[in-house]
Amino acid sequence: MSFTLPIGAQAPDFSLPATDGKTYSLQDFADARLLVVFFTCNHCPFVVGSNEVTRETALKYADQGVQFVGINSNSVNTKPDDSFEKMVQVIEEEKFPWVYLHDESQSIAKVYGGLRTPHFFVFDEERKLQYTGRGVDNPRETSKITVNDLDRAISEVLAGSEVSVPLTNPIGCNVKWEGQDEHWMPAEACDLV
Repeated sequence: MSFTLPIGAQAPDFSLPATDGKTYSLQDFADARLLVVFFTCNHCPFVVGSNEVTRETALKYADQGVQFVGINSNSVNTKPDDSFEKMVQVIEEEKFPWVYLHDESQSIAKVYGGLRTPHFFVFDEERKLQYTGRGVDNPRETSKITVNDLDRAISEVLAGSEVSVPLTNPIGCNVKWEGQDEHWMPAEACDLV
C-alpha cells in the first residue's frame, strides 16, 4: 500500500486548530465545490517561493466554490520556525486566502500521506481525490515555471473532465517528522510516480 492517498480515495476527516482561533473539520468545508488540502509550513524555501502562485490560484477559483486549506504538520522540535505562534504571524502578515491548520500530532499528514511542503490534494464535490502532487514545476523559482499542475487539475475537475495528469511528485522540503532527522522520510513514502 502506498503512503499517499490513491486517486479516487475519500478525503479523510480531521479536527485541527487554525490560526483564526477556531477548530475545523472536513464538514466545515461542506459548501465548497472543490476542496484543495495542502501540506505547507512557514520556513521551507519551496513554500515561500511559491506562496504567491498558490495565492493567485486560490483567488482565481474562489468565486467558483474552490476552498483552499493549508496544513502545517512539521515538528516544531525539528523546525522551531514552524510553531503555531509563527503560523499566526505568517497569516497576519501575508493575509493568505486559506484556512491554516496545525497538525501537531502529525496524524493528518500520515492519513493523507503528505510527503513534502508543499504537497497538494484536490478533492471533488463528493470529496474524492482527483489530483495529488506538486503545485508547479519550479516552486522555488517561480519565474522559471513552465507548468502549473494545480491550476490545470482544478480547471479540469471544474469542467467535469478527467484530470489529464492526476499524479505528480511533490517538489519541496520533506515533512519534518517528530523524533527523526530532518531529512528522514518513512520507507513507504517513496515518490508517487
